[in-house]
Amino acid sequence: MATLQLNGSARSNRKFLVSGAAVLAVAAAAYGLGRVYPPLGPTAGTVAPAERYVSSQIGAGDVMLGDTAIPKLMQTDAFEVMSKNPTFRALAADPNFAQLAQNSQAMAAIAANPQAFTALAANPQAFAATLSAAQAVSSAARSASAAQSQAFSAMSAHSSAFNALAAHPQAFAAIAANPSAFASFANNALAFQKAAANPSASAAMAGHAAAFKQLAVDAKAMSAIGRDSQAFAAVAANAEAFKALSANAQALAAAAKAASAFSSSARSALSSQVAAAMSQHSAAYQAMSMQPKAFAAMAGNPQAFAALAAHPKAFAAIAANANAFSRFANNASAFQKAAANPSAMSAMSANAEAFKALAADAKAMSAISANASAFSAIAANADAFASLAANAQAFNAAANAQALEAMSANAAAFRALSVNAQALSASARAAQAFNASAAAARLASQGQLNARAMQAMAAHPQAFAAMSAQPQAFAAVARNASALQLLARNANAFNSLGQVHQFQALAANPAFSAAMRNASFASSLSSS
Repeated sequence: MATLQLNGSARSNRKFLVSGAAVLAVAAAAYGLGRVYPPLGPTAGTVAPAERYVSSQIGAGDVMLGDTAIPKLMQTDAFEVMSKNPTFRALAADPNFAQLAQNSQAMAAIAANPQAFTALAANPQAFAATLSAAQAVSSAARSASAAQSQAFSAMSAHSSAFNALAAHPQAFAAIAANPSAFASFANNALAFQKAAANPSASAAMAGHAAAFKQLAVDAKAMSAIGRDSQAFAAVAANAEAFKALSANAQALAAAAKAASAFSSSARSALSSQVAAAMSQHSAAYQAMSMQPKAFAAMAGNPQAFAALAAHPKAFAAIAANANAFSRFANNASAFQKAAANPSAMSAMSANAEAFKALAADAKAMSAISANASAFSAIAANADAFASLAANAQAFNAAANAQALEAMSANAAAFRALSVNAQALSASARAAQAFNASAAAARLASQGQLNARAMQAMAAHPQAFAAMSAQPQAFAAVARNASALQLLARNANAFNSLGQVHQFQALAANPAFSAAMRNASFASSLSSS
């Protein structure tokens, strides 16, 4: 579906959606309904645990939506575009959509990857089985070790070859078990094909002779390996990670698919440099991808944002009140003075101790002073940062200093990725899916994940990955039969809207969740 274009006339007619009286009624409802978000609150098994390097995190009560949240929502480009989208308005007419939209965490994930969920929603039993498997790996899947993230980078850089090898899991397991024996084939794919056709002559292949013979006669697989035989060197360089992944054929296939998806979506960027960082901090980049304009601003000023991320309460206050801080864009010393005396500035006073700590952090202030334009970048994307700050859980995930430092170390690659919202979202989901697959393989090898769970993961890998990051949110969806029916019944509509990044931005905005609890708002949205 093509994104709708706005013009001056469209902007001047924002009021077509809701009458003035309705706006006041909804705003009043928002004051009561949206004071504290999210309704479920931070819980175990959700997006991200506290990081060691973060001094403190914002809580649901630290940022309030307030009585202006919904009027401000209605001033965003995302709302204006979607309020004129007939497919979206038709969905909004269904009361079950309002129920689903109130679950902001799940709704944001569904909006980012609708095909995975509309198909699964048609089978509630499969939905429940996938959720159960995801709950089992949720803690292990939230982040990756350095070794695992390097394996993801390697698979992404050699995606075609790894997909070919993953299609022959027994052969791959033999390669992963003895990588040094296969490293010599990195520069001689023809020699590998000859050896695989006569595996009894090779000690490293003889134990899995049938598997290697099948690989040797798979013309498509051998062609892919022949074009990129450096995959053998990549296996040897990441031996332990690939040995763990090869222990389960289903997880291996899902991981290879995720790496291929990442390679495809991030081809405009330096994917091999970005992949490791995205895997290691998948929760952070997934949260950032929900607000692509905020991501682009951070990618353009990574050092300053990394400094702010080390002081998340101060960062959240700045993000929630962008205009109040824009005046510091050309005067970093004025910001430091104000932060040292936060009671004198209303936008700082509610988080006085956080700003004092920031002012006293010489390293952070040096980074901000060197790139004070970060304040203007926040102001230029105020809607995106306000939405991010209003969701404590998403903000805490995104305000990850290590993830932002990785952006700084690979600034050109991340800037290239930031210009395409769809590619950014797909890349973040792919990294998340790889981590979930690797976690599943690890748990299965330890006897902590049964065959049924692995089958559920293999059948619906993208939904499984999203659920592993947000298990409680999807548990609420699973208990709501009407919401599942809505997804299944309107598959075409959701899949079409999934191509419109404004739909994703709106779904991730906590104010939209609060607004959809108000019958007047939902009715006006669908009937105007």
